[in-house]
Amino acid sequence: MKRKFILTGVVLLIVSLACTSSSTGMTPTAVSEGSQTITTAQSYSETSPPTDSLSINDSEQSPQELLNQISEKSKGVLLDVTYCTVDGVELKMDVYFPIKQSGKSPLVIYIHGGGWKSGDKHSLQGYIDVPTLLDAGFAIAFLNYRLAPDHLFPSMLEDVKCAVRSFRANADKYSIDPDKIGAWGWSAGAHLSSMLALTDASEGFDVGEYGDESSRIQAVVLLASPADMSIDFSPIFIEARDIAFVDYDLKKASPITYITPDDPPFLILQGDEDPVVTPDQGQIFYESLITSGVEAELIVIENGDHSFLRPNQSPIRKELTTMIVDFFVKHLK
Repeated sequence: MKRKFILTGVVLLIVSLACTSSSTGMTPTAVSEGSQTITTAQSYSETSPPTDSLSINDSEQSPQELLNQISEKSKGVLLDVTYCTVDGVELKMDVYFPIKQSGKSPLVIYIHGGGWKSGDKHSLQGYIDVPTLLDAGFAIAFLNYRLAPDHLFPSMLEDVKCAVRSFRANADKYSIDPDKIGAWGWSAGAHLSSMLALTDASEGFDVGEYGDESSRIQAVVLLASPADMSIDFSPIFIEARDIAFVDYDLKKASPITYITPDDPPFLILQGDEDPVVTPDQGQIFYESLITSGVEAELIVIENGDHSFLRPNQSPIRKELTTMIVDFFVKHLK
């Protein structure tokens, strides 16, 4: 089902600004739980603000307010856990645990953007959704992965797949349900999230540790995802692609290449004024999924750019969070 939202009319503000928050240098308080060390969310909120290139405008919460909310709603967080090691590189993640937890929690994994060549797990775009996801009872993981140009595609896809296999192998330790894992991502992270959802071991991307486990996920949300990597749809995209996908077959890097009827449900969010991942990409993705019999929904954001944070966009970012969480509740709870 495709839905298109109509602009209600507010003054346009430009909001893609550099995040100004930085670490305070305070030392987190840690508590021991079995073989794991869980840093209390209270101390985490004081020490680890988002570091990506987005800033929430004045009509939304500040990064610090978001982290304060996370501290109130999270039982705790595992910081800088090594989920896999590749050629001596330790791949790190943070894992948040919900207060409202009865039995094993469903898990959702956030994959950051940055053109496959920048960014890290401290992503404001993902943090925005965390308080509501915690309220809904989800465990949440934020991943680092190897970046170009030092590591070319498919290295980053191999990493996020290893993360899913790691969670399945350690489901009891993390108290998560291995049959209820979803992912959401923004931009390059949305591309990796979609490839995570659409490919299995037969495509050759499942390499490294925990080889007996599956990397398939059960639901995926995409914010501004490329669908066909062979299309030159924007200068910014072309520049990033040409750094990260050197000499790689772009059709084999394209999510739509791997769509089959047994794929998990998709929620696709696409700004109608996105200059980086242009609106045709969301439409191509949606139509390819529907044609193949995959459950999919496309939400076109009126006045939406690549940041999803314009104050006059419709729906606004807070409403998108509700849609994301409702989608995961429907398919993972």
